[in-house]
Amino acid sequence: MSDLRYLKASVARGGPLIGYADSTAASGACTATVGGIQTTVRVVAGLTVAVGDTLLIQRIGSLYLATDVVAAAPTVAPAAPTPPETRPDTGDTAPTPKPTVTTGTLACSPVATATYRDGKWRTDTGPVNSADTYQGRYSGSSYGRMTGCAFYGSKPRSLAGATVTRAVLRARRLSSGDYAARTATLRLVTQSTRPTGAPTLNETTSGPSLSVNSTTNSFQIPTSWAQAMVDGTRGGLAIHVNSDSPYIRLAGRGSWSPAWTLTISWRRG
Repeated sequence: MSDLRYLKASVARGGPLIGYADSTAASGACTATVGGIQTTVRVVAGLTVAVGDTLLIQRIGSLYLATDVVAAAPTVAPAAPTPPETRPDTGDTAPTPKPTVTTGTLACSPVATATYRDGKWRTDTGPVNSADTYQGRYSGSSYGRMTGCAFYGSKPRSLAGATVTRAVLRARRLSSGDYAARTATLRLVTQSTRPTGAPTLNETTSGPSLSVNSTTNSFQIPTSWAQAMVDGTRGGLAIHVNSDSPYIRLAGRGSWSPAWTLTISWRRG
């Protein structure tokens, strides 16, 4: 309620009035401001008045009679926030959140392509680390059988901890041997860079079957092979047979830039 003690107004008409006590009650009366005018107000018997109280006053002729003390309006406390909705407790342990799964692909170009023959790496077909890769031996040649290799360096190991889901190889067959489609024999190599001596050959599987001047961009190798490269226990691929044929020449990175590119699909989580 607004403080109206200093608002001057006529109090000539009868009816309830509001006044503000300027003194306590003594001998049945107190001083109060009514309509902006300080006056003596009679107090009904038993009514306790304190300075500053708001009084309910009845005017009877020229007499002002305080009949009650008007209580201050109650302070309304702000409403309590609505509690968040909670699910009923069933007593069961909440399930473990599913891990976040990340997937991707990584293209690994070889850091070297080379062919090993008769105890050394061939240099007669171009720079030793970008040479074409051969398998077998040309009919009637006095040289020994050949092993063509691709080494992938450290790039596959950048996926350490990931699970390989697929791995595909790009290869192109060049002129050498007959023109019919021939199947290379793939080997998994321990070394990730070209060693000084012979490469260490391990697991074996059938490789791409290509005729001369044909290309594959999606020959799938065993996922376990690519996983071994990611885990760091293997580092390269080779073509090698324990016989003279089929005699095959696959492009190295010097004659075809995408040669032996291995694309690894992976996931984490």
